[in-house]
Amino acid sequence: MVVLNMEHNMEILSKLNEDQKIAFMKAFSRLAAADGHLDPDEVSYIKEIAGVYGVSPKRVDEILKIDNDEEVIEAVKIIDNRRAALELIREMCVLAHADDVLSDEETLLIGKVGQAMGVELEKIEQISNWIIDRIIWLEQAKIIFEEVK
Repeated sequence: MVVLNMEHNMEILSKLNEDQKIAFMKAFSRLAAADGHLDPDEVSYIKEIAGVYGVSPKRVDEILKIDNDEEVIEAVKIIDNRRAALELIREMCVLAHADDVLSDEETLLIGKVGQAMGVELEKIEQISNWIIDRIIWLEQAKIIFEEVK
């Protein structure tokens, strides 16, 4: 698993209302479950991120119960802040690439979520490529600095 150590843009996310934050997290949760289940590490990570984003603990169950793409696509339509929409796409790309396997289901969901928020497919591809470049850069650093795995 690649650890990207990406920082969360709290200034942008702090401008979202609670329902928008919940929609953001639902998209994140659904992507984590794209392989058919949420493992305990994914659940812990989602709970941690929900805490960072200031989502109330009682709404975390709502986030974790999301079980279809259509519900997520409808939910994210309320995210009308372009910068927040781009942040969500970035976070989803980071998560999708974290296990070194980008599935068709993950790619399709990211595309649908982005389009539901008005983000063009070209922009989504640009963000995804930037994440891939970062992964390559971090892997090259391990070789250059002779880091042991």
